[in-house]
Amino acid sequence: MAGSVERALELIRENGPESIDRALALLQNTVYSFSMKVCGHPQDAEDSMQDVLLKSIPHLAKFDDPQALKVWLYKVARNQCVSRRRGNKNSFTKNLSLDALMPDGREMRRLLSRTPSPEAAALSNETAEQLQQAVLSLPLQYRTVLVLHDMEDLSTSEVAQILGIRDGTVRVRLHRARLFVRRHLSRISTGKGLEIHASAEQLGPQRCRRLFAALSDYMDGIVDDAMCQEMDRHIGDCLPCQAFLSSLEHAVAQCRSYAPRCKSSRSQELRGELVVKYQQAIAALGKQRAVPTN
Repeated sequence: MAGSVERALELIRENGPESIDRALALLQNTVYSFSMKVCGHPQDAEDSMQDVLLKSIPHLAKFDDPQALKVWLYKVARNQCVSRRRGNKNSFTKNLSLDALMPDGREMRRLLSRTPSPEAAALSNETAEQLQQAVLSLPLQYRTVLVLHDMEDLSTSEVAQILGIRDGTVRVRLHRARLFVRRHLSRISTGKGLEIHASAEQLGPQRCRRLFAALSDYMDGIVDDAMCQEMDRHIGDCLPCQAFLSSLEHAVAQCRSYAPRCKSSRSQELRGELVVKYQQAIAALGKQRAVPTN
């Protein structure tokens, strides 16, 4: 959730009971929302939220840099979600093939006849459930990248720090995760089961296929000028690529619109306990600083 951690740190610096409570409320929603997107189970998300915040209390007052707090908080939350994950344990290391995510000729014809706009991405309850299903169907290594980047609005470098991988690996996983979710939502909207396979009727000629791998970087404005100009020219003249890009942008916009919130009465009760623990941690930190050193 863009800005929540930064605002929470500002409130923590005010160091009043009310401001600490508001800061913890922001952090609760941030951790719960992230955990719901990755875990998919409200109880797991609530348990992860509680564990993460309890672990964070002794450290909150020590952070001066909001980015450092953000990276640390999401890293702890991610580790909690991994330890609680359900389902197929082997799904973490499953790889997604770029060729397998290419649209076939039938899908392209459908896209050309009905192209969604990114602005039409407001999520109804039914659409939110479909999106959650799509995200949870992703192998975990791709899911966490998509959630952190597109749903939590973290930068590529921040995601790389949290996951301990290179920026380039983040970009590869992000693009394939976006393509997977786009394809999954497309299959649901047409009432078909999700089948990922290489088809004889795939997107366009070889040039389309080469540019296809750079679509996420193009969307995010991080391709170099020469590549950007080439893609501008190609997409401007290629109706199938225009339709597919619009479909991908629509899927990403839906991801960015999905923001589950914790509505449990337990969250308010937990904040009361955390405020007390935070005040105790501050008092202990003050005593440590008051001890003279030789």
